[in-house]
Amino acid sequence: MTFRVVLEFDPDTASYSAVCPELPGCASAGTTEDEARINIEEAIRLYLAPADIALPSSAKLSEVTIG
Repeated sequence: MTFRVVLEFDPDTASYSAVCPELPGCASAGTTEDEARINIEEAIRLYLAPADIALPSSAKLSEVTIG
């Protein structure tokens, strides 16, 4: 899967912010552009990772793999 990432340098903190517009709330930062890219990749993976879900006994859990 491919996601767009917005990288922005903040001169006040001398660091980069990284935001993934397609995933609300998915953001990270780094002291360098490369570090910010690595950190947002990890943030995206964590954002998309399945969470433990408590299901009623009548429910069935299924998985779907995309690309």
